[in-house]
Amino acid sequence: MTGLVAGVDVGGTFTDLVIFDPASGTVRLAKVPTTLPNQSAGVLDAFAEAGAELSAIDLIVHGTTTTTNAVLERQLARTGLITTEGFRDVLELGRRTRPQAYGMHGYFRPVIPRDLRLEVPERMDARGRVLTALDEEALRHSLRHLLDQGCEALVIHFLHAYANPAHELRAAEIAREIWPNDYITLGHVLLSESREYERGVTAAVNASVQPLLERYVARLADQLAAQGYQRDLLVMNGNGGMVAARDVAREAVKTVMSGPASGVMAALATGRRAGMPNLLTYDMGGTSTDVAMIRGGVAPVSNQIEVEYAMPIHVPMVDVRTVGAGGGSIARIDAGGMLRVGPDSAGSTPGPVCYGRGGTQVTISDANLILGRLPASRFGKAAEAAQRAMQDQIAAPLGLSVEAAAEAVIRIANTHMAGAIRMVSISLGADPRDFALFAFGGAGPLHAVALARELNVPKVLIPARPGITNALGCVVADLRHDFVRTLNRPLDTVDMTEVHAILAAQEAEGRRLIGQEKIALTTTRAEFSADMQFVGQTHLLRVPLPSATPGRELLQRLFEAAYHARFRVELPTIRAHLVNLNCSVIGERPALDLSRLIDPAGRQAKAVPSATRSVWFDGWHDTPVYWRDHLPVKIDLQGPAIIEQMDTTIVIDPGARVTQDADGNLIVEVGA
Repeated sequence: MTGLVAGVDVGGTFTDLVIFDPASGTVRLAKVPTTLPNQSAGVLDAFAEAGAELSAIDLIVHGTTTTTNAVLERQLARTGLITTEGFRDVLELGRRTRPQAYGMHGYFRPVIPRDLRLEVPERMDARGRVLTALDEEALRHSLRHLLDQGCEALVIHFLHAYANPAHELRAAEIAREIWPNDYITLGHVLLSESREYERGVTAAVNASVQPLLERYVARLADQLAAQGYQRDLLVMNGNGGMVAARDVAREAVKTVMSGPASGVMAALATGRRAGMPNLLTYDMGGTSTDVAMIRGGVAPVSNQIEVEYAMPIHVPMVDVRTVGAGGGSIARIDAGGMLRVGPDSAGSTPGPVCYGRGGTQVTISDANLILGRLPASRFGKAAEAAQRAMQDQIAAPLGLSVEAAAEAVIRIANTHMAGAIRMVSISLGADPRDFALFAFGGAGPLHAVALARELNVPKVLIPARPGITNALGCVVADLRHDFVRTLNRPLDTVDMTEVHAILAAQEAEGRRLIGQEKIALTTTRAEFSADMQFVGQTHLLRVPLPSATPGRELLQRLFEAAYHARFRVELPTIRAHLVNLNCSVIGERPALDLSRLIDPAGRQAKAVPSATRSVWFDGWHDTPVYWRDHLPVKIDLQGPAIIEQMDTTIVIDPGARVTQDADGNLIVEVGA
């Protein structure tokens, strides 16, 4: 690929753009406000800000929050569900869990309301044998009723369709005669999995965001074409791969968590070039913090992710966990006199007090400003308002100084974020001391060193452009298609010929889909795995497979080894159960040179502070402030120090040591 490659990520506050020129190695960047509700306007603004000629761009990859925000805010297309008689409430009954483990009440709003969930007579058993024939007249009546109720999208979700999809397929034939558009989702096509609740929720989310995503992507593609872009637009999926815009709406649910996935892909590429294959990714933005674990240079992909309470989306997605701790997270004293931080956020409107946009509640950003980590000169009189708010709301009630109150806010926020990182590492049997902390996002580098010390992580890796890392992830990601097929049988009864045939068919379909894309690739490869459990257990364990033709004995050994590695328990007398077969087909794109993300022309011969200011580290310290773009490649700085750049501020605590690699990534040795 010799033309320009662009990655654009639309976040809740900012739209970020990075444009690579593989021929010259030059990079152009832009960060503009996100335009709501029409996000495409912000995308075009970013290209204008970068001075880009769209006709000269060879590839645009887009990460979007359209589907994620629609699901979380329930701003969805009106959708109807037709299901097996007696099962209309599966989406609402769920798994009988509670939003709060020790709470006596909670609130849950299903994706599709009950009056739009209709039943028809039909029934398969778990072996795929017909128990009740499909009542086609009842189906036609239900379809007309849903159209009369104003439904735009449709879900057909029958019990045990994964074992025999004949009724779903016939229902789809009838629906296409009546339904006025193509927004028809069949549960078994999207997810051939045995769990009817998870399969139903996944299908319901897909159908309800299809019209929204298709309209948005079509509008954006048309506007890009009108300004000269002549190629395909690719959209990031939540699994860390990409799909052509013309196909993305068919499986719209796969774009949920697109933004966090692109950040993990950027971390993966950066870590490989830096020689750090084990990373704990830490993305702190204005509202929340996303964390994930990269082990052995492999992104963590799971098909059992719950994006919020009672919202399991069982398509493969990068395993990212989120906590409500961001720069705008609100600090407050609760009714019991305890200091709380988050999950409520001031967002960008009105935002923290220091933004001067009318915010009145003190936040993490206000605490960082008060402690000198952010320059007061940048905030004007709003900095004084933040001091007063901290004094009145936190310091006075707790009997603390303003500085001690601000430090308490930061420490509690760090505790929340450390807990999330432990959840993706220690809880999965990984030792944080074997990893480096990859800190990005607008606020991540402010907290990274202190967080690493709390977790006993020895190093922090801070990429060249932390604030646009998600956009960078769009341009380094590969093409990827994932497939899941349920067998749900004891391993000793499985027909291994059938296993081999399923995996081979999945690989062939993935290679066919990737072959349709007009994208330069270096190679295409397939990865295989099985979801297994011991008979009688509920939770699944994913077992990587060396090929598409594993033997029965090998499957048994691999599962027992994976189970022992995860739980340190051996159960030799219990039978293994093969639930799902999985295949991921990945088209690898040519690597890009990331060393020009910071312009070499701006680097100085020596690291010279641009200023000095007082920063609080268990007391006030005179701290040198550096501008990152001016730092030479070879540096050796000792904390305390502040390093500023256009998209973030980096805090180097006392006792830490900073060096830099050839790509401009900062490597912080945390110290004691």
